[in-house]
Amino acid sequence: MQGIPQDLWVRSSHLSSDHPAGGDIDRRSFIGLSALAGGALLCGLPGAADAARGRTLQAQVVGHVKRLRAQGKIRWDEKTSWSVYDFTGRKKLVSINEEEPRQAASMLKPFVAQAFFYTMGDSGGRLRYTSGIRDTMEGMIRKSSNTATTEIMQLVSRYNGNTGPRATEQVLKRHAPQVFRQTSIVEYIPANGRTYRNQASARDYSRFLYAQWHRQMPYSAEVLDLMALPNHDRITRGVSNMPSDVRVYDKTGSTAMLCGNMGIIECRDTRGRPRPYTFIGIIEKADRTNYYGRWITNRSNAMREVSNLVYNYMQGQHRLV
Repeated sequence: MQGIPQDLWVRSSHLSSDHPAGGDIDRRSFIGLSALAGGALLCGLPGAADAARGRTLQAQVVGHVKRLRAQGKIRWDEKTSWSVYDFTGRKKLVSINEEEPRQAASMLKPFVAQAFFYTMGDSGGRLRYTSGIRDTMEGMIRKSSNTATTEIMQLVSRYNGNTGPRATEQVLKRHAPQVFRQTSIVEYIPANGRTYRNQASARDYSRFLYAQWHRQMPYSAEVLDLMALPNHDRITRGVSNMPSDVRVYDKTGSTAMLCGNMGIIECRDTRGRPRPYTFIGIIEKADRTNYYGRWITNRSNAMREVSNLVYNYMQGQHRLV
């Protein structure tokens, strides 16, 4: 398949569960298994999407990405990953190149926040979540401050053997190995934002968001609150049919080689009931672009097109407002 972008030949049979072992599991069994696993998280439930006008959402996304490539909005040297999980239907609707580790850039920052909260719990009261650290967290996630991110990562390292950036990965994998399977954290994020070596997969983001939504990690509510602070996301803002009052819990990632966004979109149906779903989109370029501003804008708009397609599908499935 050399020379053919992966998202052009991925098959619908690649739809798979966020639950690493597969199979149905009820809530009571889930809690019991989580305890037996010593904190390892088993996330999500399997299932393929129902057809919309005879086509699954997976097929619609694959078809749309083909059109984006034909139009030059995604180029031949750019790989993509896409993931959608419907919390209401408990179904994975889109799974395209989910297992492929890709550059994480700033999408890693909620992971860093979670590593801090794990470390705080392990510290025996020595590390506390002060108002000052909360301000640093907001700078890291809402404002995407690289300096703030390095500050939190260094705190995590200090309480975990001074092993540097890898301490963040080690803490996450010690507490939740079933979530952070394709996550690799090997460098601090420099002030100029040129970070290309840290990686995670769309599946890791999906499992992380599932765990946050179901409060399966310490301080999940706080992490979600930080992710919900207004920012310039690519999955609701500027999306054609997306209502202006939806709530989004997200983090973007941007470099000269990456355009990404991962988050939970919380819509409501005509009866006012929440109908949340995850959306993860990653576009990774083989080499740094020389025209960053134009490139990131065009890829962001391509991602908005895919998000709009997903919203239209969910609107039909759940009678969204």
